[in-house]
Amino acid sequence: MNKKALIDALYLLTIAMTAGAVLVLGAFVAAVVFHSELYLTLPLLSRYEEGRIMGEIFRRFSYWSYCVAAIIAIYEISRYKVMQIDKVAILSGMGAIATLLLFSAVYTPKILEYQSRGEQMMMDNGFEALHKASEIDFKILLMMLMILFIRRAYLLVAKK
Repeated sequence: MNKKALIDALYLLTIAMTAGAVLVLGAFVAAVVFHSELYLTLPLLSRYEEGRIMGEIFRRFSYWSYCVAAIIAIYEISRYKVMQIDKVAILSGMGAIATLLLFSAVYTPKILEYQSRGEQMMMDNGFEALHKASEIDFKILLMMLMILFIRRAYLLVAKK
C-alpha cells in the first residue's frame, strides 16, 4: 500500500469513527445517562447531575472534535490543490468543520458555564434554547460526516 492510499484510508477511518462517536454519544450514551433511574436500583442522580456527567463526556469529545476539524481542513485543502474535489466534498467538509467547531467551541463551553452556575440555571429559557440548538448541531454534524464519508469514498473509487 503506497503512502497516498494509506492517508486516504486513515482519513476515511477518521471520518467514520467520528460519525460513529456522534451517533453513539447522541443515541446511546445520552439516552442511558439521562435515564439512569431505569438502570439503577435507586434513583441516585438528579437531572442536573446527569447533565454534569454528559457535559464532561462532551467536553472530552471536544478535544477529538478539534483534531478532526483540523484533519478535515488539511486533507480537503490538499485535495483541492491537486483538483481532486467536487462541490459535494467541499461543502460537506466545510459543513463538518463548522458544526464540529460550533459544538466544541461554542455549545459545550456555554453549557458547562451554565452548569457551573448551579442547578437553578438549568431552568433558564436561555439554557433550554442553547441545549436544543446544540442537539440540532449534533444531528447536522452526523449528516455532514456521513455525506463527506460517502462522497470521499466514491471519489477515491471513481478515480481508479
